[in-house]
Amino acid sequence: MADTPRTPYVPTRIGNLPSWLLGRAAARGHRLVAEALAGEGMRMMHHAVLSAVAELGPVSQAQLGRTLGIDPKDVVAIVNDLQSDGLVTRTPDPDDRRKNAIAISAAGTRRLRRTQELGERANDELTADLTPAERNQLMGLLRRIAQV
Repeated sequence: MADTPRTPYVPTRIGNLPSWLLGRAAARGHRLVAEALAGEGMRMMHHAVLSAVAELGPVSQAQLGRTLGIDPKDVVAIVNDLQSDGLVTRTPDPDDRRKNAIAISAAGTRRLRRTQELGERANDELTADLTPAERNQLMGLLRRIAQV
């Protein structure tokens, strides 16, 4: 008999807490998106930074860190990775030569289009059991809970 994945036991009181359910849903969503992005050789945080650069750029590394809530050292490492892959450019900021301005490259724009599609498909899979109205309702509720 083949082994089949089993749902781990969760005590009823815990399993009925919104915080538990949100955590489980978030973990599933992260897994689905991470797997989808991996097909393009992209990690989730790299995708988030590339998306932010596309929306905000040219932008300083410090602003990227503040906007996304990422430690500055991690931003530097992610931007280094994105730059070495030719997805962003880093040039001295014309207003403050001590800072770098990060901008998305043409290759970065192409890659971002593909990874956004993959991310959307993964999120569609996550919410596949919901009607469009339920998905909209869920999004509204999550925004209120997350206070964004």
